[in-house]
Amino acid sequence: MKKTRKPAAEDDMLPEYDFTGAVRGKYYQRFRASSNVVVLDPDVSAAFPNAASVNEALRSLATVARRSVRVARRASTVARRPDNRMVGSGTGAVLRRR
Repeated sequence: MKKTRKPAAEDDMLPEYDFTGAVRGKYYQRFRASSNVVVLDPDVSAAFPNAASVNEALRSLATVARRSVRVARRASTVARRPDNRMVGSGTGAVLRRR
């Protein structure tokens, strides 16, 4: 069975377009690596008037998250350090851990 062509009214391509030297997908990988599209839910997008406000909010959140991770790491490393104290004086000093 022979395939039928679309009617000319539905055809988007004009006859003067020439793709004889074209390569399909030539920049596909580069485009995929550099684009990052995020679709927001309607309730979230209602909270932000434009893309700049979304970016500002995300940058602020990322800054707070980085600070909280640093504080948590610092607190955990301080808590893990043993309490080493030298008891006594002179040559008979003893290292005591609490």
